[in-house]
Amino acid sequence: MTEAPDEFRAAVAALRSVAPRPEVTLEPIKAPQRLAPWAFALAAETTGPDDVPATGRLVLLHDPQGQEGWNGVFRLVVYLRAELDAELATDPFLPDVGWSWLTDALDATGASWTALGGTVTETSSARFGDIAGPNRTDDIELRASWTPTSPDLRPHGEAFSMALSHYAGLPPVGVSVFGQPRGD
Repeated sequence: MTEAPDEFRAAVAALRSVAPRPEVTLEPIKAPQRLAPWAFALAAETTGPDDVPATGRLVLLHDPQGQEGWNGVFRLVVYLRAELDAELATDPFLPDVGWSWLTDALDATGASWTALGGTVTETSSARFGDIAGPNRTDDIELRASWTPTSPDLRPHGEAFSMALSHYAGLPPVGVSVFGQPRGD
């Protein structure tokens, strides 16, 4: 394996420089190896109000030759998942809102992008037998990818962290939820 290109190393450094809000844990993980010549990945997790867990992955792919459909030499791939309240899971607008959490975060951080696509999926599960648990659980998942149009990927990493916070139901930074203890 040759040394990583300078462009890729700079992109990784930008993603590593993201400082998420205190409730979000962000750390490097093993990246997929077969999607592009160079890859880097981050995992994130947080817990929102009422102990709602949310997790996510951000994968940076780099191919100095580009790939069909990318419209560039980088591609960012995101996966987010959070548990839902059963009442919220039946909201017919939930997929649209789930998608807007990503696009709004990209816009809010000033990330520049093209070729954005993805899905928002709602799932309901019931467990039985040896893995019995709650009667029913509901989740929302986002799978999306896009091509950054600027070599500065920090805003994209910040948008990833912000979207995860939305999925977990965290209030905006600096806003307290009534009935929640305030931090120092």
